[in-house]
Amino acid sequence: MKTYNVAVAGATGAVGNEMIKILEERRFPVGKLTLLASERSVGKKLAFRGELLPVEVLSESSFQGVQIGLFSPGGSVSEKFAPLAAQAGCIVIDNTSVFRMVPEIPLVVPEVNAEAIALYKNRGIIANPNCSTIQMVVALKPIHDAARIKRIVVSTYQAVSGTGKKAIEELSLQTRALLNGQDPVIKVYPHRIAFNCLPQIDVFLDNGYTKEEMKMVNETKKIMNDPTIAVTATTVRVPVFYAHSESINIETEKKITADEVRSLLASAPGVRVVDNPRVKLYPLAIDAAGSDDTLVGRIREDESIPNGINMWVVSDNIRKGAALNAVQIAEILIQKYL
Repeated sequence: MKTYNVAVAGATGAVGNEMIKILEERRFPVGKLTLLASERSVGKKLAFRGELLPVEVLSESSFQGVQIGLFSPGGSVSEKFAPLAAQAGCIVIDNTSVFRMVPEIPLVVPEVNAEAIALYKNRGIIANPNCSTIQMVVALKPIHDAARIKRIVVSTYQAVSGTGKKAIEELSLQTRALLNGQDPVIKVYPHRIAFNCLPQIDVFLDNGYTKEEMKMVNETKKIMNDPTIAVTATTVRVPVFYAHSESINIETEKKITADEVRSLLASAPGVRVVDNPRVKLYPLAIDAAGSDDTLVGRIREDESIPNGINMWVVSDNIRKGAALNAVQIAEILIQKYL
């Protein structure tokens, strides 16, 4: 089997760790794996295929002889190093928001618009969408194909792991402190996250939306290749470690029933329907954590409009929402284009 030299930039972060794990789990044909991070991580070693590989400092010369780069090092780092990697002949799959809305750079969810991967030739970069956008479009694409979605109203309940390792630690420490009658330390978020919900993810923009909310609006239109879809979002951080949950309401052009939606999604790639309210069966964050699937349930018709559907969508934000999506893109890349 042909093998490919792969570099993981941001290897010591939550997403980077998961990328390494998924490359091994899915038996991606890695020839040499290069682990890259900042100088703070020098001396660390990470496990891959029974070996401990050293973490190297990300530099301008890191990508010689590397065919595929999986990037999750933070926006400013990707902005600098992704073009340098592409110049060296490395195809970059970038998990930051820097390149997502650049017109000539493809923004890809394999279950939705795998054909866009061919556009990697434009700049040598493929953008990985926002985690909350990924799970939503995986669930909505089959419905859009069948009945054309006119409008999406989404409210998210996002896990702290979306912010990174420090946020996971902060939720753990704050919870422990409060249960022991101590004052919690607040560093990562503007308010306490333990036993709380924060209706702010990222910074507020002039229109009153947060940056995270506008990512969902703009990325959805690009991935679905339909700028006419009306999208509005409210994104909320909740005290959950892994897996984002979303309440999604859609209005379709053509009438579609809840049963028809269940049937469509039952055979949709990457989707698992978990929907039997009679026995209290619906998607839970604790069930989605560690899973490749996007779980969909609470599927019901919106009785306030003629052509409306409500649903509850849950997915592991670190896995499908980031690392797995990137590796899936790489798999299609080597199967069809390299």
